[in-house]
Amino acid sequence: MKITVQNEKAGTTTNLTTNATTVKDLLVELAVNSETVLVARNAEILLPTDSIVDGDIIIFLSVISGG
Repeated sequence: MKITVQNEKAGTTTNLTTNATTVKDLLVELAVNSETVLVARNAEILLPTDSIVDGDIIIFLSVISGG
């Protein structure tokens, strides 16, 4: 399937073809640490078990913590 991935921190947008069917699969395929990003679609935060479908625009949002 073809999806678009926007990386908020890097300021990049990438169109890619993937075999991933869930958010977790996509993070593994792209070697992205799930503890460093939130994944969103249509302004909704996704869970690792949520499905992704052809044509999705997925956004990686940086997790910022501090004290």
